[in-house]
Amino acid sequence: MNNTLVNGMALLEVLAHSDRALGVSELAARVDLGKSNAHRLLQTLTELGYVRRDAASGTYRAAIRLWELGTAMLAHVDLRQVAVPAMERLLATTRESVHLSVLDGDEVVYLHKLESPEPVRAYSKVGGRAPARCVATGKALLAALPEATLRSLAEGLHAHTSKSIVDPEAFVLEMIGIRNRGYAVNTGEWQETVCGVAAPIHDPSGSVIAAIGVSGPAERMRTARFKGLGVEVIAAAAEVEQALSDGPSPSMPPVDPCAIGSTMTSFQPMPRLGLSPYQQKQERTPE
Repeated sequence: MNNTLVNGMALLEVLAHSDRALGVSELAARVDLGKSNAHRLLQTLTELGYVRRDAASGTYRAAIRLWELGTAMLAHVDLRQVAVPAMERLLATTRESVHLSVLDGDEVVYLHKLESPEPVRAYSKVGGRAPARCVATGKALLAALPEATLRSLAEGLHAHTSKSIVDPEAFVLEMIGIRNRGYAVNTGEWQETVCGVAAPIHDPSGSVIAAIGVSGPAERMRTARFKGLGVEVIAAAAEVEQALSDGPSPSMPPVDPCAIGSTMTSFQPMPRLGLSPYQQKQERTPE
């Protein structure tokens, strides 16, 4: 193993996780290096653009190039493939339809879906859209936005059902509540007969990039289930986040149309298979 490379990476990891600039002596001590060796490696890393030196204090910080590398890696991760194991476990636990969604403006786009095994279930299609403020995955995503953005969105609220939130202050308070408890609930705000529960998914930098949730008919998705389902979706989101932190597996394909970093225009709705009139009647719109 190349010790120079190992030592250089050790210095980068310390700087990347530090919330303040560090001097050569402290860095050398943390990675168990001689001060002269640490200084030489830091000079090289600075020249390569991975470390930034403050000339006034003589201290070092990780540079933006490290973030660029992480972002470039994430562009090759197919979020759907990473999320499938968690989605399958969520389906097995809840027996309700499972959705993976991303935010596009004031709408959610469904990246992936696993159907409920129940004969009466929530209907949706991959690539389909819904108003973010009215569905569980959308609300989980919106809650991560700055309050100023939320208040701007709240100015144009209108009702889709009798349960839609139309008061701007109530909407902002709902978003704050979602942040505090870690999951969002749709009580029939988009389609009155369909409810849902969802949690946000964070990337390794802490940014919310997607949401995972369950939805089903209101007769099954009763208020008494919401807290328990909240625990389940939070656990599923955490599983996806861990998989993202671990990075893509060797078998994972390269850039995918629905990969992180792709534009929403690349999404193509999957064709819906023909359903009998009975099946169409039995299905519902999601979340």
